[in-house]
This record gives sequence, structure tokens and C-alpha cells, in this order.
Amino acid sequence: MTTQKKTAARRPDDKPFDFNLDAVKNEIDLTPFVFQHSGRRWTMQHLQGINVMPLLKAAQGGDAAAMVGAFRLALGDAQWPDFEKAGLPQWKLQPLFEAYQEHCGMGPGESEASPSS
Repeated sequence: MTTQKKTAARRPDDKPFDFNLDAVKNEIDLTPFVFQHSGRRWTMQHLQGINVMPLLKAAQGGDAAAMVGAFRLALGDAQWPDFEKAGLPQWKLQPLFEAYQEHCGMGPGESEASPSS
């Protein structure tokens, strides 16, 4: 019986990484989404500009948790407490999220991590 030992390919000294994420530039317009609710104007950060890590964590709780997580992150610490106090009927949640997705160039049901076709 022979065993082959796999060895990792050695990266040349002049190539310290395989991909430079720091060099990736944004190619879309990140204009915030503005809407009115409870007689007030609300501004949400563009979905593509939100830190994806807390968004992925929120998505583990299902679709509703993902939507609420996106709203919380997009509204930010300055607006979220007031938005939460204003309340949001469940029947308005989906239309608001769909309008937000459309503004951000995403179709309904398409997550931030989904590749564009």
C-alpha cells in the first residue's frame, strides 16, 4: 500500500496572495433609499454598501429576520430606534423591502450574496 502525501503548492515570493480584495472597486451607484413612513422621511444606506457579516447572521433566522436585519443595518444606529418605535404593520414589510431591493438593483427574492445574471 502506498500513500501519497499531498503537499501544498508553494506560492512564489513575488505573489503573496491569490486575490487582492483591497483592489476591488465599487462599480454601482450607492445612492441611499429614501421613503416616508409615519409622517417622517427615512433614509436607508444602499443594500450593496452594508457590511455583509451582520446581514448574513440575520439571514440565518429566515426571510423576515433577514429583512429586519437589512432595515436595522441600512437605517443605522441613528434612525433604527425611532423606526422601531414607529412600528411597521406586517402587510407593509414586504412592499417596503421590495421597493428597497428594486432601488438597489435587485429583484425580489434575490439576496445580496446572489451573483448577478
